[in-house]
Amino acid sequence: MSKHILPALLLIGLSTGSASAETLGLAAPLSDTAALLGEQMRAGAAAAIEAAGGDNELDVRDTECTAEGGTAAARHFVEAKVAAVTGFLCVEAIEAAMPILAEAGIPVITTGVRVDSLTDRKEKTGWSVFRLAPRTDEELAAVSRILTDRWRDELFAVIDDGTIYGRELAEGFRLAAEQSGLKPVFTDTFRPQLENQIALAGRLRKAGATHVFAGGDRADIAILGRDAAELGYDLVIAGGEALRAARDEVDLVPGTLMIGLPDWADTADAQVVAKLRAAGVEPEGYVVPTYAAVEIALAAMAAAEESDATIAGSLAGGTFSSALGDVRFDAKGDWTGNPYRLFSYGGNEFVPVE
Repeated sequence: MSKHILPALLLIGLSTGSASAETLGLAAPLSDTAALLGEQMRAGAAAAIEAAGGDNELDVRDTECTAEGGTAAARHFVEAKVAAVTGFLCVEAIEAAMPILAEAGIPVITTGVRVDSLTDRKEKTGWSVFRLAPRTDEELAAVSRILTDRWRDELFAVIDDGTIYGRELAEGFRLAAEQSGLKPVFTDTFRPQLENQIALAGRLRKAGATHVFAGGDRADIAILGRDAAELGYDLVIAGGEALRAARDEVDLVPGTLMIGLPDWADTADAQVVAKLRAAGVEPEGYVVPTYAAVEIALAAMAAAEESDATIAGSLAGGTFSSALGDVRFDAKGDWTGNPYRLFSYGGNEFVPVE
């Protein structure tokens, strides 16, 4: 988290004052390896509470990214009679917390848990959980939609590194392409973590591929791009969100495509971003999504009070203006639409492709 959180925001984020119907809970990992992300959540939530003014308070609990931590946080929120809860990053914590919160009628807006089953089981669990984080399957849906449209007239290949992530992404795209009447000229599972991928580049060139989707990590895709270039082979390479990993010794070739999430600091409401930076909070990671979750929770609380509906009912039926734009949840509780976009590597960073 940014080192420049103002003391005033920090105090709001730590507030454990007397709870009321206007108290909002924040469940975040604030210890161990995920503490940095939890602090991003706390800063975003605290900033949104301050921007809203009024008597709203924020009650923060550390989930420790464990089932035990999620259970303890949920029990605290029930005792404190919070109106709603935002946050959660780890599936273990939220799955332990939700039965307790659901029994108390406390809805949750999560900004970090992506696992599909969290909302897919809504009819079975009865949990009032709403999600600003993308579902796991939205990455594949975006890859399939974007590339089948852009590569309709291209000779493309599909390869993967044999991992569960790489294979599911590549195979899912291949199936989607074939359902759209497109067939790759080459498919393969390559051996990852090699010093070079010259043989793979040679096989791709022999097959006539001008474009390739690679289900794999940044290091392997960077090596493939380098080796193709050294062979004088003009190959367009695309990958998934894993390409946002830290740069390795071999960097990605400029023009490498990525289907991934945007940098929220670039796409969020400019006024919100400016206010955060003016307060010394860098709008990185989970700061902006958690800010938006608090905005939505507070709006739903106000709507419920005006209409005599439940907060969960307001969340399920409303459209909310937020730092991330207009947000509406579907019947499962997932944010409608798909936030994944196409980016091109410019040599230092990924830039959006129109």
